[in-house]
Amino acid sequence: MNRLHFSIKIKAERSKIWKALWDESAYRDWISVFEEDSYAISDNWKEGGKVMFLGPGKNGIYSSVVNHIPNKIMQFKHIGIVKNGKEQPIDEETRVWSGATETYKLLEEKDCNTLVVEIDVMDEHLDFMKSTFPKALGKIKNNCT
Repeated sequence: MNRLHFSIKIKAERSKIWKALWDESAYRDWISVFEEDSYAISDNWKEGGKVMFLGPGKNGIYSSVVNHIPNKIMQFKHIGIVKNGKEQPIDEETRVWSGATETYKLLEEKDCNTLVVEIDVMDEHLDFMKSTFPKALGKIKNNCT
């Protein structure tokens, strides 16, 4: 497992950046750089709640919201696979990455805020994430202007 770090400076209020990250239509916009028509199903991103990160065909992963302080931090712990909208039991393949985390933090600076993302990634997804995550951050920034 590899931990990747990404960041982008955004000249916008933290509440506006947070909205660009987690409001449903805004989320669908920036997450589409990873896979077109991707979306999330959550209980309002509530701490302790469950989230399904899905693509077309209702396939993806399910995670728990470990930490959610609005306008500051959102952290997920990825648990398992979703197929056709249904959580699948943890198997040997899933066990390899189950427990991986993904964290979004907003750091206040003098004249802007910095969005920092830390994500655990398996070797086979490294190149894709390194090339795609900066595009997603660019979309988030554009949605704040």
